[in-house]
Amino acid sequence: MTRRPTSAPTSTYRLQITAEDDLFAAADRLGYLHDLGVDWVYLSPILAAEPGSTHGYDVVAHDHLDPERGGEAGLAALSARARELGMGVLVDIVPNHVGVATPSEDPWWWEVLMLGRDAPHAHAFDVDWDAAGQRLQLPVVGTDDVRADGSVAHLSLVETDRGLELHYWDHAFPVAPGTASGPDDDPSAVHDRQHYELVDWHRADDALNYRRFFAVNTLAAVRVEEPDVFAETHVEIARWFREGLVDGLRVDHPDGLRDPRKYLDDLAALTGGAYVLVEKILEPGEEMPTTWATEGTTGYDALALVERVLVDPAGEGPLCALDAQLRGLPDGEAADFHAMVHDLKREVADGILHSEVNRLVRELRRFLPTLSPYRCADAVSELLTCFPVYRSYLALGPSPEEPDLTGVEHLDAAFAAARAHRPDLAETFDVLEPWLHDPALAATRRFQQTSGMVMAKGVEDCAFYRYPRLTSLTEVGGDPSVFSLDVAGWHAAMAQRQEQWPLAMTTLSTHDTKRGEDVRARITALAEVPMLWASALGRLLEAVPLPDPVFGGLLWQAVLGAWGSDPDDVLRERLHAYAMKAMREAGDRTTWTAPDEAYEAAVHAAVDAAFDSPAVRTVLDELLAAVLAPAWSNTLAAKLLALTMPGVPDVYQGSELLEQSLVDPDNRRPVDFAHRAAVLAGEAGDDAADKLHVVTTALHLRRDRPEAFTSYTPVEVTGEAAEHVLAFDRGGVVTVVTRLPGGLARRGGWGDTRLVLPEGAWHDALTRHGTDGLLADLLATHPVALLVKES
Repeated sequence: MTRRPTSAPTSTYRLQITAEDDLFAAADRLGYLHDLGVDWVYLSPILAAEPGSTHGYDVVAHDHLDPERGGEAGLAALSARARELGMGVLVDIVPNHVGVATPSEDPWWWEVLMLGRDAPHAHAFDVDWDAAGQRLQLPVVGTDDVRADGSVAHLSLVETDRGLELHYWDHAFPVAPGTASGPDDDPSAVHDRQHYELVDWHRADDALNYRRFFAVNTLAAVRVEEPDVFAETHVEIARWFREGLVDGLRVDHPDGLRDPRKYLDDLAALTGGAYVLVEKILEPGEEMPTTWATEGTTGYDALALVERVLVDPAGEGPLCALDAQLRGLPDGEAADFHAMVHDLKREVADGILHSEVNRLVRELRRFLPTLSPYRCADAVSELLTCFPVYRSYLALGPSPEEPDLTGVEHLDAAFAAARAHRPDLAETFDVLEPWLHDPALAATRRFQQTSGMVMAKGVEDCAFYRYPRLTSLTEVGGDPSVFSLDVAGWHAAMAQRQEQWPLAMTTLSTHDTKRGEDVRARITALAEVPMLWASALGRLLEAVPLPDPVFGGLLWQAVLGAWGSDPDDVLRERLHAYAMKAMREAGDRTTWTAPDEAYEAAVHAAVDAAFDSPAVRTVLDELLAAVLAPAWSNTLAAKLLALTMPGVPDVYQGSELLEQSLVDPDNRRPVDFAHRAAVLAGEAGDDAADKLHVVTTALHLRRDRPEAFTSYTPVEVTGEAAEHVLAFDRGGVVTVVTRLPGGLARRGGWGDTRLVLPEGAWHDALTRHGTDGLLADLLATHPVALLVKES
């Protein structure tokens, strides 16, 4: 079912709004974006956030905009400028959680800490008050500060302009009325009388009693399923639509919500049916619920398809063998990604998210009091581990006889897999199964909120750093065990996308991608030269030995992808930061909470060697010489596919030129818009100017001729090199891209390969040359073409 919003963009351009690049600065850039061909500007979160927040996903108040980001005046200025240019405005919102790192900044959280369960906004937070003696557990205390008697050291009472406060180091908390007479009271005694308890930070793993965003203690979940909470958390958003300031929304992390479908229905009512996208992560083969009031996802599913249709399937075997060799596996064996995922998800369920498991057990045992708490926890953890997608969406329907069982097949699959993994828990699964299939049960709804947490922490934030076979495939929303996609598979997916989700977003880079699109373009090229990559990696590991050669494969792919993107001193710092995050997220040799100094020193030495060792530089130079040309072809091919495939293309800030960022926060660095505007105007040069030319040509066509992008038909290709081209007609505009360019070069070029074009005269909008479909001529200038039928 295709929803019809009040208006929809032909393209968007994502801007990260910060204190340094605020809404006023964004307003000033709209002229350039309009000249580029952009239809709507797409803003990162702009509601009031934690002091100094660089991303805005830690909202602290819902009734006003962040003054550091430009505030209400900034949004008004940006919206007014957008209207002058005929542009729309799309804004990222965060309904699932709020920032509580600085309690005094969030008035609701401060109120709950002060007044406890009876606070007016206590019900806005997902707190299990009964689990800890009616006290909210706050895991902020260092282990060394917990005394033998359980009291907390370094507490003090301080009189401030907010009143008397309890301080622990630089953390400040309110004091409940009537629990202290002044700053001279015993702070430990006062602490014991509060509605919160400051506890050892380790207790967050298994004793926390409030729901978080994943395992982030400073992001507390909000219960927007309650009508009054929805209304109060969306009061400012409602104003945007009432006053015509904003045209559409992107909803962050809908899978954390109790009932995403109901939330989206509420949002549609609030906005009058505005254009809405959801950051929904789809696993391969999973489909979006068609009953949701949304135009579709934010594009990670599209990214996965673009990436794989450009990967050479012949590289899979050699790269699997290389990965097995690095792991020390016997000949003929290969790493099992899905087994790895299972084990890492189980670690998450038993570790950093065991508080959530324990809460599920408490809720289930209210109905099953004779069920062993240990066996129940073991079974629930295994079910969460075996869940094949982020979550199911069981909910109450219009009547008890008509429940919404969306995604029940995934729950059934989880039970089947859990029984296979743990036959010793078969009886416990038998007991739990009917209860967890009941959408009326609170535990069922909480289980659905929890399974996505386990998936995200176990897969994206861990397994992806341990499976470096070809790291361009370890991207959010992708399964790296799915190596490639053939042309027929692409066409089938696009036909379905055009029919079902024609207004969903497409993207290549975001603020959350593990690697920027052009880092991935280089890495993808390695699939065409796997033996060369294996030899180069062997030489690199010999020149700079690493304790874990598997991680070495991941690290050197990142170095290759980012190489040359900045002056050496800047790039060195970026790669050190990347290496630190990657090895600690991998978590098998060192972690954030228990770093292994010797291991980390060896990894950082490898980063330095990339800049300081002549032997290493020689290897990198040889590798770059081999992949740069095919990588450039991949860059333009991926970009044109993302811009013209069914959906609404988003251009992440700066990616109209080379986007060689690594994982966040590297991908949120400031962008030189003045340079990009000069390149667009022909007043400055850039090695990647052809990429900007592809972007602006495609965006202008999409904005100026939307009727030419309303269908999808594969274009037939004949000739000896047909496997090296992908072409399709969107309804008057034909996209043509080169795939597997290394193999094409080795076979000597296009030969007699040609497109069987629809009837009529066609010319390439990139070169302005006419064409009869012969690819040797059509792709002589660029490895891609964008054909327009002449009137």
